[in-house]
Amino acid sequence: MEGFSLKRLTLVILVLTAILASTPTLAQSYKIDTSHSALDFSIRHLVSKTTGTFGAFSGTIMYDANHPEKSQFLGTIDVSSIDTQNSRRDGHLQSGDFFDVATYPTITFASTQVEKTDDGRLQVTGDLAMHGVTKSVMIPVEILGTGTHPMSGKKQIGLAGELTIKASDFGINSWENFVAILGDEIDIRILVEANAG
Repeated sequence: MEGFSLKRLTLVILVLTAILASTPTLAQSYKIDTSHSALDFSIRHLVSKTTGTFGAFSGTIMYDANHPEKSQFLGTIDVSSIDTQNSRRDGHLQSGDFFDVATYPTITFASTQVEKTDDGRLQVTGDLAMHGVTKSVMIPVEILGTGTHPMSGKKQIGLAGELTIKASDFGINSWENFVAILGDEIDIRILVEANAG
């Protein structure tokens, strides 16, 4: 009886090993292609809104289509690359009144949890570190598509996400005229095209 049980256990292990070995994994690591990606923001200015972008950023995405909850998202922004189409304003935003680039040159994001929603989107929760403050934020992410680049032959992924944060949560509202001129909420739009590394 013991011999039969051992043989049966061995057979089960062999079958499970074969199944696991034959199951393809869709987990893939991608690097953000900044030339085909954008990181934009907008904030209230008096009676309207001012928009801007960050021109220098990088990041990696580990996406598993079979198990999206195992996916990971990492990103870094060079704050000195801020561009609002006004060099004087950009310089002010880089100063100690706002981002204080000399002390805090980067903004980083690292996912801590990924969940798939009923509509197929991802809820990516992670740590956003900016201006010496780290806060947990949630970014709804839409996978725009996956495929293979016709020229390079590399796998690709496209995604989009939006979130709203408060300047006061990260201490970037120390300018004395901030409340009178600017809103506290910053709307951020992320559009990413990434290639397999």
